[in-house]
Amino acid sequence: MKVANMLGERFKNAPKDCVIESHALMMRGGYMKYMANGIFSLYTPAKRIMRKIEQIIREEMDLVDGQEVMFPVVMPASLWEESGRYTSIGSEMARWKDRSGNPMVLGMTHEEAAVHLARDTAQSYADFPFMIYQIQTKFRDEPRARGGLIRVREFTMKDAYSFHTSQADLERYYARVYVAYNRIFERCGCKKFISVQSDSGMMGGSISHEFMLLTEVGEDTLAICDCGYRANMEAAVVNVTNEPGEIAPLTKVSTPDVKTIADLTNFLHMDDKQFAKAVVYQKNEDDSFIIAFIRGDLEINETKLRNHLGYEIHPAVEIPAESGIVPGFIGPVGLPKTIKVVMDASLKGIESLVCGANETDMHYTGMNIQRDFGDVEYVDVAKTFSGAICPKCGKPHIYIEKGIEIGNIFQLGKKYTESMGMTYLDENGERQVPIMGCYGIGVGRLCASVCQESHDNYGPIWPISIAPWQVEVCNLRVDDPAVKEAAERLYAELQSLGVEVLYDDRDIRPGAMFADADLFGIPLRAVISPKSLSAGGIEISARDKSFRETIPAADAAVWLRDKIVEMLNA
Repeated sequence: MKVANMLGERFKNAPKDCVIESHALMMRGGYMKYMANGIFSLYTPAKRIMRKIEQIIREEMDLVDGQEVMFPVVMPASLWEESGRYTSIGSEMARWKDRSGNPMVLGMTHEEAAVHLARDTAQSYADFPFMIYQIQTKFRDEPRARGGLIRVREFTMKDAYSFHTSQADLERYYARVYVAYNRIFERCGCKKFISVQSDSGMMGGSISHEFMLLTEVGEDTLAICDCGYRANMEAAVVNVTNEPGEIAPLTKVSTPDVKTIADLTNFLHMDDKQFAKAVVYQKNEDDSFIIAFIRGDLEINETKLRNHLGYEIHPAVEIPAESGIVPGFIGPVGLPKTIKVVMDASLKGIESLVCGANETDMHYTGMNIQRDFGDVEYVDVAKTFSGAICPKCGKPHIYIEKGIEIGNIFQLGKKYTESMGMTYLDENGERQVPIMGCYGIGVGRLCASVCQESHDNYGPIWPISIAPWQVEVCNLRVDDPAVKEAAERLYAELQSLGVEVLYDDRDIRPGAMFADADLFGIPLRAVISPKSLSAGGIEISARDKSFRETIPAADAAVWLRDKIVEMLNA
């Protein structure tokens, strides 16, 4: 490929809306073009990278007995009605009617399609286990598209679905895919990535892991301990130690215009760990109120609360007086019975608490939950924090990191097979429902994440395994016959040796050519100039600046081929 013939431009500056480095560099480098919010066209360099990532994924999925299939992008709504997700998923899913008036959807994930493909075929226990996977375009009307290919609306994804006759078999296969995912990310050049326990979200299932690339620009927050505990903020268990204190009488005290925890600590001269803080939510379906109480120094994790409740909620905005809720002075004692109350586990064991008295300018001291409110189920709905007690080793060593999700795996159980009527005959001729696993990787997001991790101020530094080309040949003097002859001979020799090579023979300044070469991020660069030829040959360097050597022109092609083999096997 010659740069002069390549569609696309490279720019000195990125568009103003590029807030992270990978987005800026891939826009500057001519990898993609903005079409609409969260929707991009890809130029040749990006497409070549994606193709290599897809090939690595295919090889690893095939090694764990995956069968590649292809599901439709467009599906009838009836399929999603079977699973119940047609109504449970909100506006993220694109819905419309075809010309015959049939409700249709654009696939944002393909669990339903996988069950549809398999349920009439896998009829006997002898047909199990199996895994099917695809690499397919999907659409999710993401409300917070950002970061270029990091969070988009249209995306390419590998999704795989395994089917099993027992939980034990699913767990064995899940472990195999877990190992395969580590190999995929290593082969794609990811360095600082980890797996964390995660919340299954709309996918369902009881056990799930996310693979996270650790980076300050990541939008996921992770709780990590050096003992090996790792969890997404949405799934991190929060353990706290409490000072029980002494049981005291329930006493109403005047707290004029003292509505916040900070104000209360100053007014009562007490530690915020002695307060029961109230946070008010409403059920999406009917706007009924839910109040979560938590220790005053902690915050509510809405995902945990939502999972505990089993329905969608939103923070309360307007609280009418007739609700019986007095904002700023809310407590569990005396609340209307129609209000759902959730007690966070951080309050367990504290014998004397400060809380609102459900009366303007009044609080209670000495509130004892069991005595004054009754027996409750304590649940963990708290957001973890730096210095929290690790649930694995029991030490206060939790620290917080940011990460980009580059893959996820779920043990789905029977959520989809049961709702969609998929069964098989077991060894005894009895009908059983198969158990599923689900395994996803966003190809474009992985590409952008590698760029985010491997770059300098001048451009991406692509790993050899997924680089758009392996070598770039730079002809610095197209008007010099000797330089031109050496450059074109090297270009031809590399092609004959099967090396992926990009040749820049444009008549431009060396500085401009090198700036473009940095944006291409190709691992090896061969520079041919009068200076290099007079010094004995061709100057070969690494994009990551790990070496620079002058190799005789006659030996350069073979030297580069061998270097590529060495780098691929490193």
